[in-house]
Amino acid sequence: MALNFLDIPAGARVALHMGVIILTIAIIGKIGVRLIDSLMRPDRLPGTWDERRVNTLRGLARSLLKYSLYFIGGVMLLDELGVPTTSILAGAGILGLAVGFGAQNLVRDVITGFFILFEDQFAVGDYVTVSGVTGTVNEMGLRVTRVQSWTGEMHIIPNGKIEQVTNYSRGGMGVLLEVNVAYEVDLDQAIDVINSVCHDMAQEKADQVVEEPQVLGVTELSSSGATIQIFGKVNPMEQWGFARELRKRIKEAFDREGIEIPYPHRVLLYRQVKGEKENGHEAL
Repeated sequence: MALNFLDIPAGARVALHMGVIILTIAIIGKIGVRLIDSLMRPDRLPGTWDERRVNTLRGLARSLLKYSLYFIGGVMLLDELGVPTTSILAGAGILGLAVGFGAQNLVRDVITGFFILFEDQFAVGDYVTVSGVTGTVNEMGLRVTRVQSWTGEMHIIPNGKIEQVTNYSRGGMGVLLEVNVAYEVDLDQAIDVINSVCHDMAQEKADQVVEEPQVLGVTELSSSGATIQIFGKVNPMEQWGFARELRKRIKEAFDREGIEIPYPHRVLLYRQVKGEKENGHEAL
């Protein structure tokens, strides 16, 4: 005997309807994400959208889709449970409902997120400082931005909390070094050696260098030696590795040229006290 759908208990029918709603929302979400990934590519967007901005826009579109499906699915599930959602929305309006659920912060986060995107303050992959957190932008969503610090921590920051942004990934990043040499060293020789090392390294790593490092001059005369300052610019996120390698090469060049880097010396003075023996005889 065939089972009539109407013979199913009301509670089971409600549960079945809710299951279908959840499954449908999940399927639509997966299809929507695939469409977003397929359509939002640099070659399919007008203007000069680089890969970072496209990745950021893709994240925002995914967030918008996710929260829209959550809202629609939530309303449908409440309707299945017998909650008069139609009268609530008609009587109070969507804005009143959002405020009633304490979503005013959500509205601020969303608006701030769109301003960040269209003003191009930062994008996915940029190295930034926001809300006291420094790291790489891992994801920018409709409500929050995820920033991963260099030690691995993932910081989740509401977009509405982002009031000031320092972006280290726009333009060349400075490489500033200071090298100390002893006073006995010929400063002109030391400067020539440093400039030669900087030039050779800039030629070798031309794909990283924005402005070739060179000596700015002597910036300090300390108690132990003279300080020579060097400055250049390289691509973002490469300044630390470049500076470490440059220090190493300068030290090796100094060793070859016999240029001394000052370090603390200890001088011991020995005074012979009267009455001690000197060369086997009693000192007078």
